[in-house]
Parts: sequence; C-alpha cells; structure tokens
Amino acid sequence: MELRQLEYFVAVVEEASFTKAAARVHVAQPGVSAQIRRLERELGEELLDRSGRTVRLTAAGAAVLPYARAALGAVAGARLAVDELTGLTRGHVAMGMVISCSSVDVPALLAEFHEDHPGVEITLSEADSDHLIEALHSGELDLALVGLGVDRPPGIEIQAFVDERFVVVVGPGDALAGRETVPLDALRERSLISLPRGTGLRSIVDDACASAGFRPRVAFEASDPRMLAQLAGRGLGVAIVPESLPASYDGELRTLTLVRPSLRGRVALAWRAEGPAGPAARALIAHARKVLADLRADGEP
Repeated sequence: MELRQLEYFVAVVEEASFTKAAARVHVAQPGVSAQIRRLERELGEELLDRSGRTVRLTAAGAAVLPYARAALGAVAGARLAVDELTGLTRGHVAMGMVISCSSVDVPALLAEFHEDHPGVEITLSEADSDHLIEALHSGELDLALVGLGVDRPPGIEIQAFVDERFVVVVGPGDALAGRETVPLDALRERSLISLPRGTGLRSIVDDACASAGFRPRVAFEASDPRMLAQLAGRGLGVAIVPESLPASYDGELRTLTLVRPSLRGRVALAWRAEGPAGPAARALIAHARKVLADLRADGEP
C-alpha cells in the first residue's frame, strides 16, 4: 500500500470523478485508475462503485476512507513539523514600523526573539502607516507597527497597544496659549504643523478637517512627532499631537484640549488577516503580541 494510492482514492471520492481527481493530483486519468485498482487488489475489495454517472463509495470504501484520510493527515503533519523546525532555523521575517515609534522598545523586542530563534533573519524598515499597510497586503512585510484611526484597515488584523486622544500644542506667546480647550474649527485659518501625508495622525486630522468643511493649512511637515512640538514651541504654528507627547518635551509649551470633535489615534501591531506565510513570521507575531499585551497591561491603572 502506497501513500499515492490513498491520495488518489481520497481525491476520487471527494471529486466523485476520476477525471477531476486526475486533474487535481496532476496525473493522467489511467494512472489514477491503475493505482486505485492495485489498492483494491491488495485489500481484496472494491472501494469504488463505477457503475453510475458519478463514482460512489462501496461499503468497503466507506470503511477505508477515514483511515486513508488519517494517514494522509499524519504525513501532512509530519511535513508541517519539519517545515516549522526548518523555518525557525533558517527562516526570514520582514517587519515594518512607523517612523520614530517611541511607544515600544523595538530593539528589545527583537533581541528577545533573536535569543530564542538565532537562525531567523529579520529585516526592519521604517515608513509611514499607509505604505506599511500596502506592504502588508502585498506580502512585502509580515508584520508592522502602524498608526491608525478608529477604523481597522480591510484585510488586516491588529492589536492596539496605544490608544490616546490628540491635543493642540502652541508656544507660550500664541494667541491660543491662555485657553484650556479649542474646537477644531478654530484652527481653520491657522498654520498647522503636522506629520506628512500617509501617516496615521495626518490622515485623522485631514479627515476631521474635511468633515468640518475645510482643508487644513499645513505650513510645516516633519516625520518625527517630537519635531512637531519643537516647531510649535518656537511659535511657528499650531501642532496636533498625541496627548503623551508634550509631557516628554523639555521646552515651554501650552497644551489645549481639542474639542468638537475630540480626536483619538492608535498605535497597533498589524498583520495580514489570512495569516503570515511562514513559521518564523508566525513566531515573531506571537512574540510581539505577548510583549505588547504586557506593555499595555503595565500602562493600565
């Protein structure tokens, strides 16, 4: 009894046709028929009823079918186990992250993974969130740390570990400096300082301004969120930044609560919904999810 005989037998049963089964296993139909005949002779019983328009199981065939499937499943499991071992020995993972992501210690995360899987090659690249999401869809990246608004990108699974509101920051001499809150519409004619297009924060601000009926007047763009605060502190405009950012800035800033509407953003681990291609990528995603879950739990009151 050979595995290919069991494979052909299961294929014929599932396709209810020798012709379709042959196409499925990429073998000429006479070859499929011959191998199943040999299997029947070895077992001493006909397994398939060929008298009708479609192929059906005989009683003996119905008894053999679950064992044939189990045998093929065991072989597939053995191959998967070897693939998993090989992938975690010589695998490759491509990871992306938003520029200047300070919410998580990425080097420490990767160092811990590398200690457990020293043979896995890891590439790390930086880009804006839109490009990272596109790279996940195309398979160029296996996982990425991205900035997002409220909606989850289609075809992408996420695990958010930072979720905070945005605030307005200005320098001490700004006309808004004495206020505690500011509606988004009050920024209609102001020079804004923002991250470039394609970033999560910029997309959220652009969408909110469009909903309010105006296009933001972006005077300065910088890829590092900390630079936004520094520019605002120098009196060069109004910056909309995550709430935690002004607290980490050494210069003098005035922070205002943004209202009507209140905007929120998330930083999340993202990966393709259908799952990564290889075992090394799956292992790194699992490791990153645990690290980020612990990080979020530590930050909760």
